[in-house]
Amino acid sequence: MGLMNAFQIGREGLSVHSKRVEIAAKNIANIDTPNYTRKIPIISSNQDQSFATVLSSMGMGALTGSTNLGGVNFDGIVEDPTPGAKIYKPGHPDADKDGYIRTSNTNAMVDIADATIAQRAFEASLGVITISKAMAVSSLDIGK
Repeated sequence: MGLMNAFQIGREGLSVHSKRVEIAAKNIANIDTPNYTRKIPIISSNQDQSFATVLSSMGMGALTGSTNLGGVNFDGIVEDPTPGAKIYKPGHPDADKDGYIRTSNTNAMVDIADATIAQRAFEASLGVITISKAMAVSSLDIGK
């Protein structure tokens, strides 16, 4: 893995984890919004876990196929299927024909924990970029 690959992994991490924090913040902001459905970010690994890739990364064989050695992808958002509680509020603009509204299915503790985890992952991605930059600068100093 080269320095440019490390920068790419860090950049992908910053992008994905900032979206995770944004989604958690939106969920928390809509806790009291009737009929709001909690959003869940979908992320996946870019890492190729094939045996040939592992051997090649160890310098033991010819690489055939993908050379993805890390990073994350943001694959979209899904809605939490858990229904919110029903509250009887006849006359409310969002009430159904029986006078009930659905509360948001957002749990503040879950979304605060998600935001905290995403923030720490963002900081780790920033650390990858910072360390890669320091390595690049050190490499230039060696060449002087």
